Amino acid sequence: MPKNLVIVESPAKAKTIEKFLGKDYTVASSFGHIADLPSKELGVNVDKDFKPKYLVSKDKRDVVKKLKELAAKADMVWLASDEDREGEAIAWHLAENLNLDKNKTKRIVFHEITKSAIEKAIANPRDIDYHLVDAQQARRVLDRIVGYELSPVLWRKVKGGLSAGRVQSVAVRLIVEREREIQEFTPTATFKIDAEFTNEANQVFKAKLNSTFDTKDAANKFLQQNANAAFKVESLDKKPAKKAPAPPFTTSTLQQEAARKLGFSVSRTMVTAQRLYEAGLITYMRTDSVNLSDEARKAAATEIDKSYGAKYSKTRNFQSKTKGAQEAHEAIRPTNFAQHSINLERDQSKLYELIWKRAIASQMAEAELERTNVKIKASTHNDFFTANGEVITFDGFLKVYFEGTDDEDLEQEGMLPALKVNENLANNYITATQRYTRPPYRYTEASLVKKLEELGIGRPSTYAPTISTIINRNYVEKGNVDGEDRKYTQCILTAGKVSEKVLTEKVGSDKGKLVPTDIGMIVTDFLVNHFESILDYNFTAKVEEDFDDIAEGKEDWTKMMRTFYDKFHPNVVDVEKNAERESGERILGTDPKTGRQVSVRLGKFGPMVQIGTAEEDEKPLFASLSPDQQLNSITFEEAMDLFKLPKQLGNYKGEEVEVNNGRFGPYVRYGKKFVSLPPGVDALSVEMDDAINLIKEKEEADAPIYTYKGKPVTKGKGRFGPFIKWNNVFINVSKKYNWDYLSFEDVQNLIEDKLQKEKDKIVQHWEAEGITIEKARWGRHNVIKGKTKVELDKSVDVSKLTLEKAKALIESKAPKKKAATSKSTAKKK
Repeated sequence: MPKNLVIVESPAKAKTIEKFLGKDYTVASSFGHIADLPSKELGVNVDKDFKPKYLVSKDKRDVVKKLKELAAKADMVWLASDEDREGEAIAWHLAENLNLDKNKTKRIVFHEITKSAIEKAIANPRDIDYHLVDAQQARRVLDRIVGYELSPVLWRKVKGGLSAGRVQSVAVRLIVEREREIQEFTPTATFKIDAEFTNEANQVFKAKLNSTFDTKDAANKFLQQNANAAFKVESLDKKPAKKAPAPPFTTSTLQQEAARKLGFSVSRTMVTAQRLYEAGLITYMRTDSVNLSDEARKAAATEIDKSYGAKYSKTRNFQSKTKGAQEAHEAIRPTNFAQHSINLERDQSKLYELIWKRAIASQMAEAELERTNVKIKASTHNDFFTANGEVITFDGFLKVYFEGTDDEDLEQEGMLPALKVNENLANNYITATQRYTRPPYRYTEASLVKKLEELGIGRPSTYAPTISTIINRNYVEKGNVDGEDRKYTQCILTAGKVSEKVLTEKVGSDKGKLVPTDIGMIVTDFLVNHFESILDYNFTAKVEEDFDDIAEGKEDWTKMMRTFYDKFHPNVVDVEKNAERESGERILGTDPKTGRQVSVRLGKFGPMVQIGTAEEDEKPLFASLSPDQQLNSITFEEAMDLFKLPKQLGNYKGEEVEVNNGRFGPYVRYGKKFVSLPPGVDALSVEMDDAINLIKEKEEADAPIYTYKGKPVTKGKGRFGPFIKWNNVFINVSKKYNWDYLSFEDVQNLIEDKLQKEKDKIVQHWEAEGITIEKARWGRHNVIKGKTKVELDKSVDVSKLTLEKAKALIESKAPKKKAATSKSTAKKK
């Protein structure tokens, strides 16, 4: 038995570390946290010292048992969980639950999984840092108390099943407030002047007027002034400039740039980065620091010299501007700068290359530019046209990397031809284009992370779960509207004459943006009205500072909790007793037929329109809002239209045809078949001919394209893209196939590949019992019988799972049948 036991958080990390340690070391995984607060009770002693009640969860009992056995046989146990507060708490829980001897336990940390880093860590062990543990406990306990006490209030005062969270609710508030800014925004139009000129060398370039005009008449008057004008270069200003590289990635800047350049969600970025770290390819991915170690800077300089030449190298240090940047000692970087790319799965390869480019560019020379500003004079007025351009005289770090931006209005400067002062210019055209002021942009995941960081809310490890949580709770959703058409006017001066045309542009796109739902807005309003301090941005940021002070030993976490709780809890009690219910109700008007009140509000099954009130003798009438309608913006006319649905259209081939709004959008029902309406089509606008055309298209699309082994093959498009269906099996069709012209050979390959994959997933099958063990995602396994599925922990060795154990797992998951009780027995009771 090896003398040393090293315990890390993940199996992937364990595998990588095992390669660097000799036969005297065993590396085992705790699979993350082994202990946490109970799920069905508060689990915190709020009356005394806020002591948490930690429990080892059922799925971790086997892990703890195995680790205890390994620790008992080892001479030394090395706790090697991550170097942040979560990792420190995991090390503490391991020491407590495994009953480790302090004299035979050492804590080690490393920010990269390389041989030298592991050896250095073992040579420099330390004790568990209880200040970091306390900071993690403070966050966990405070968040538990907020969620545990606020959620029941929401159930009683808003709607059942809701929940609140300290950081998540503040994030939703940001999104709600931005949405209201957009709704309250009134666009104003001005006319922007652009021109195109040709110089004496017959080279074309563009210029603009720095001022705008409020009306079309004023813009046209200006164009007329230029009808017979002569133009020349009035002044030419050239200045050298330098552009410096951005620092290497922190957690938040990696999330932002991966969203801009790779289209990754925040959670996708973090999952991918975690795998790169565990494989030993990058440094620790949860960090606020922009620093690189001396060793890393030297390695980067060596690689730059080798790949690009010494003139491209410039070693530099960066200073973090983020308050509380203390949890990791280095920015995110590759562990080996000589490795420009990796040959792994697509996401990992793309993210690694982005990290490598950003880190290597941070140690490269500035780009050298020549910026030119040109003023152009007209002979008929005193306003100047200006043109700006820049020429790169030395590319420097731009040879490798250019940082993205969230500014959708940013205009990139281009190159200008060589010009001379007093040079005569020919005017090709001048345009006066109507331009509307734009409302603030909705947040993307990346821009929300940026805003949270600017406000000091949350920390690197919280951004991804925060965004996932508010989407999963249906407080926020990803927008899916491409925008709507808006007409605008453009006046054009060419050859001395002014003409006019009307153009169209798309506005209001929310594709992929974060849009608050009705329930998100109602919950936010309720919490802001009754728990203003919890939703206050400064309070939330101050709490993060308190956690930082606890981590540095400057503040006692229980005193901090007492100060918070003694104000918070009485507020909760008061709201429970005295606050009115909140449904987001808006009174829209009066029904012209009945004279009854028309209102919209949140109901048990979602947002709805109501005609009448509960106090009246006659029952109210209800209609659900369509998925693209919201309580705060629906009009009286739109609300009344909902009572016209479902709309009966007639009969087709002996089946009734109607159109209606459903949970996932408007549809046509034909007998027992449903056909979704195309995007943007209003259900009320659909007539019988439209419905028949949609039904025919659906029937044609559903018609078999081939027959394989005696069973029809159909094709269609769903939420996850194009697919074929055969024998009740859905098979995704990748881009390597021509979707419009699938051959029989293509279909055969797709079906056979799918069947083989399904066969390869099966680890064990007991046919007589109908029980199967299948491979699942992330190295896990599922036990399946019929519609019952039990997910196994990664630590379970499925090769040793017996039929009896599998049956027991299925039985524990299957819903319990209630014993029948006769009416007579019930009466006796």
